[in-house]
Amino acid sequence: MQATTADLHDSDPDGTRVVEAQFRAFGQRRRFWGHCVPVRTYESHLPVLEALRGDGQGKVLVVDGGGSLRIGIMGDRLAEIGVANGWVGVVINGAIRDSVVIDQLDLGVRALGVTARRGSATTAPGGPESVGFGGVRFTPDDWIYVDEDAVIVRSVRLDPAELKPLPGAGY
Repeated sequence: MQATTADLHDSDPDGTRVVEAQFRAFGQRRRFWGHCVPVRTYESHLPVLEALRGDGQGKVLVVDGGGSLRIGIMGDRLAEIGVANGWVGVVINGAIRDSVVIDQLDLGVRALGVTARRGSATTAPGGPESVGFGGVRFTPDDWIYVDEDAVIVRSVRLDPAELKPLPGAGY
């Protein structure tokens, strides 16, 4: 069994940052991890589209959408572009749309919520840069780990398959 975010945290509590936000899970990948690609936007899908058009092999797109639930900043078409370009997952501090289709895709997605509303095609800030939400700062040097329990951030890569659970860890 692959290590969980709790196992990763327990192995190095001082080197692990836990995102203090409650996300909803979408997509076929319920557990995923990869190199952080941070992007900032507010109610515009264009920075997300621009990022997902790039090579996503081994990467997790982390989008600070300002926590807005008014506009979906990623829908099924953008998610399909992400799958085609090899993205492992997307973590969005904001809303998505087309969740039923996204649930069928080989992609891990965490978002605060869903909406039917889409944004306008206006330009907005993009990345890469550091972004922050849920009490955590995300940088292009970070590694993101996601499972059913949490989203965590580490500055040092650790393959969950290589971690042995600590004796007596857990409850």
